[in-house]
Amino acid sequence: MASFLFQHSPISLLLLIPLLISPACSLKCTSQNFTGNTHYTNCTDLPSLNAYLHYTYDPINSTLSIAFIVSPAKSEGWIAWAINPTSTGMAGAQTLLAYKASNGSIVVKTYNISSYSSIVESKLSFDVLDKKAEFSNGVMRIFARLALPETMTTVNQVWQVGSSVKDGVPAKHEFKPENLNAKGTLELVQEDGKTAPAASPSGAENGTGNGGQNGKDTSGCERTLNDNGFFGFLLCFGILVVFLF
Repeated sequence: MASFLFQHSPISLLLLIPLLISPACSLKCTSQNFTGNTHYTNCTDLPSLNAYLHYTYDPINSTLSIAFIVSPAKSEGWIAWAINPTSTGMAGAQTLLAYKASNGSIVVKTYNISSYSSIVESKLSFDVLDKKAEFSNGVMRIFARLALPETMTTVNQVWQVGSSVKDGVPAKHEFKPENLNAKGTLELVQEDGKTAPAASPSGAENGTGNGGQNGKDTSGCERTLNDNGFFGFLLCFGILVVFLF
């Protein structure tokens, strides 16, 4: 038995490296798929909180369909994606917030966040035609279809994660740099009137086209993958040295 463990442990240890990678960081947005053959025209790897946004804008009826994907700060926490029609921060954000309810279901609620001190469930300034959420493998997803004003062809987006919900009220999120930087801009329509090919989030380069990722965005998930893979390699290499020498 000892001989078997000695011979096979190095390989087994190397196989542990993928387990060090967060489920939310296992794919770029272009590799993510949805059930029911759901497809979005564009996607982007958001530059903070290891989050992703898939979206389709229909200029004929001014509707925006989105799928927002991120891991909550803790399994009992919440995630949120919002459009802010008046500013670039959280105050004024028209928010979709999802969490796991006490009965085990994943719910999506709407919040018109008028200030940082008061978060009360309320209607948004635009219609929410459809909304739902799901949670699996540590990753939460919000799906929604929004009816936007015809003039809203560029939107300020804000996204966030929190660690807990008590009696249906989400607790405040942390104020680390990655939380404070979770905002950006979506160009829904180009200057020539055509639907924009991809997002341009804050801190990232311009998109690369249909369903494209932001070409030089090295923050967020990509950096986490590199860090986790590197430290995983060092860990396994150190243990291999102990076994072999």
